[in-house]
Amino acid sequence: MTEQVFLLPDLGEGLTEAEIVEWRVAVGDTVTVDQSVVEVETAKAVVDVPCPYAGRVVALHGAAGETRPVGQPLITIAPADGEPAGHATYREEERAGSGNVLIGYGTGHGAAGRRRRRPRLTVAPEPAPAPDPAPAPAPAPVAAASGPAVVPGGAVALVISPIVRRLAREHGIDPATLRGTGPGGVVRRADVEAALAGPAPAPRPTPVPDRPDAAPTGGADGPTAAGRAAVPAGEEDLVVPLTGVRKVIADKLSRSRREIPEVTIWVDADATALVETRRAINAATPDAPVSLLALLARICLSGLRRFPQLNARVDTDGQRIVQSRGVHLGIAAQTDRGLVVPVLRDAHLLTTRELAAALAETTAAARAGTLPPARLTGGTFTLNNYGVFGVDGSTPIINHPEAALLGVGRIVDKPWVVNGQLAVRKVTQLSLTFDHRVCDGGVAGGFLRHVADCVEQPALLVANV
Repeated sequence: MTEQVFLLPDLGEGLTEAEIVEWRVAVGDTVTVDQSVVEVETAKAVVDVPCPYAGRVVALHGAAGETRPVGQPLITIAPADGEPAGHATYREEERAGSGNVLIGYGTGHGAAGRRRRRPRLTVAPEPAPAPDPAPAPAPAPVAAASGPAVVPGGAVALVISPIVRRLAREHGIDPATLRGTGPGGVVRRADVEAALAGPAPAPRPTPVPDRPDAAPTGGADGPTAAGRAAVPAGEEDLVVPLTGVRKVIADKLSRSRREIPEVTIWVDADATALVETRRAINAATPDAPVSLLALLARICLSGLRRFPQLNARVDTDGQRIVQSRGVHLGIAAQTDRGLVVPVLRDAHLLTTRELAAALAETTAAARAGTLPPARLTGGTFTLNNYGVFGVDGSTPIINHPEAALLGVGRIVDKPWVVNGQLAVRKVTQLSLTFDHRVCDGGVAGGFLRHVADCVEQPALLVANV
């Protein structure tokens, strides 16, 4: 066999495609076994894809920005120059018959096969095309693995994440013109947004007819209506392609609304005692703080043990309701890549302190984009703290195929009647959206009332744990 074709591997549960972000190699390059050859973006994360073959690159199947289905050709490798025909080096998984394996996923060697993703140095992409042709700039040298790349003049090449680079590209900004405010001059998302907030570029000149009474005839973009003013540059409609994470979010939420007959109920609760309980816990053990989110998660777990009908999903093909034995708690988290729901598997087995530590680690990793795809699937119930956005309530959409989601609004001072007397208390709104196929209002109301009672009287939570 003179050539090996590496197919796009299965990148995680339920993922069927990936978008090529950046090729790390070019046709003619020599690669080694498990060398990262391309960076792709899935609905879950940005992933480096290693090639299981060694040799010379003879074909790259797909360009940056193109979406490739799992199982389709990604890169073709031929024997390196000087090697005998038919010789190709490949990893043991391929000798065993698996030609579709990504390190850290699929049928690899478990944790031993996983690699920590190293920071990479990239050269800024070419600037957006200008109105008038200009000579192409000389290509900047590619960064060496041992240190930062240096461009002519002694400047260090930009270090830009794929998300920031894409944001800049979508708005026609050349990252090379930005001044990075991150450590070591790293260009961050805030730097791109600051550039967008700056003064708009000067508009392109509009042709003026020779005769004052002549009507505009338009240009390459088509005729212009008589007397119609040209749209100033920077004020055109912004078109954002519905791809990647945004597309998956749109598809999943649309499916949820299309398939699930959801109902939302809500109640206001006095969270003063819960806030005081958290303060007392953290004062006693300041080295292991517990967040309000962890306490709310513990309350949810208590409610699901009493009302397991909500820890379920509807199997429409089998015409049945499946109640999960364990609680795999999803936590809605807003990130730069969009809304994601990382999952704490078997959350019911964790203590409150373990919940707090797991929540802190998981949400931080989700915002950094370092969670593997397996950590973003398989939830049975979701907790959504939208109070961090400064809002009181919402009618959240269920995370399909789950059957329920608890939303928590901000905790604010409000007038509240306590023992017949008006007082100022810490009040929050709790909302439960549930699939009416798995239960009726009595079960949903009982769960929400249990949650509200535990928020108002944390001692009830202790009695039921």
